[in-house]
Amino acid sequence: MLSNPFLFTLLRLLPARLASWLGGWLSAHVARPRMKLRDARARANLALLRPDLDEAERERILTRRWENIGRTLGELANIDRLVSPHHVRVQDAAGYQAVLDMPGPMIFLTTHIGNWDLMAAHLKAATDRPPLGVYDPPDNERVAAQLKRARQSYMGEAITGSGGAARGIVRHLTKDRAMLYILVDERRDGQVWFPRFGRALPPSGNLSVALRLARKSGARFTPFYLARTGGPHFDLHWHPPLDPAQMSDDAIVATVDDYLGKASIAHADEWLALHDMDLTLPGHGPVLPL
Repeated sequence: MLSNPFLFTLLRLLPARLASWLGGWLSAHVARPRMKLRDARARANLALLRPDLDEAERERILTRRWENIGRTLGELANIDRLVSPHHVRVQDAAGYQAVLDMPGPMIFLTTHIGNWDLMAAHLKAATDRPPLGVYDPPDNERVAAQLKRARQSYMGEAITGSGGAARGIVRHLTKDRAMLYILVDERRDGQVWFPRFGRALPPSGNLSVALRLARKSGARFTPFYLARTGGPHFDLHWHPPLDPAQMSDDAIVATVDDYLGKASIAHADEWLALHDMDLTLPGHGPVLPL
């Protein structure tokens, strides 16, 4: 969809609900049959993480996953229309607003659940904190350009996670009440290293970077995620802030791992990274499934 300017424009012209449905239908019926390897990997991982489910139920979850992937892409053309209480319901809205109003810098941590672009857009719209997003552009130049255009209206300032990114982020976090949005379930070296699901893995990647940034800037962490409730409608869930001044790195990692790990399994039908990790590798299988 991102590589097809006509389809992207069509999705923008359609009502948001219809664009979301069309994206989901195309993903489940057109894209899925062409991505057998990813589908098989997701199926194997889900069997390990949810051995309590029968095969039929796991297949239903996988079908909903592909629909969610397509819906997320279909909604990308209409993000500005979805940033509203009609589409995003915040759990304990008063408490969440109190977190947004706290002094000092804040690093928001999440995984690819529901619609992660809407998560970023909603966060930017909900607060006057100076925002910064960090992303890795797709290898396909046409897709990368279309994605950049789509995100310009709601992401605010954004930088790629390469070159002098770390220095730029540190400078940003020195701003009054600055905030940073980081996805911690990124794929590296053919594997997703976080959440750990009981695997004996040290903090690495985006999470490791976030820990170092927090120590340098005094930023607190707020884990959160956006779960789809039906069509282009979502619930925003959040965890009380974690303060590195009062917690060790190990305690912070354990808390984030528990919170976002359980969310990723509970919402496996919306979790993108399920097909990017490989829990069948020696030493990478889950120890304690949910």
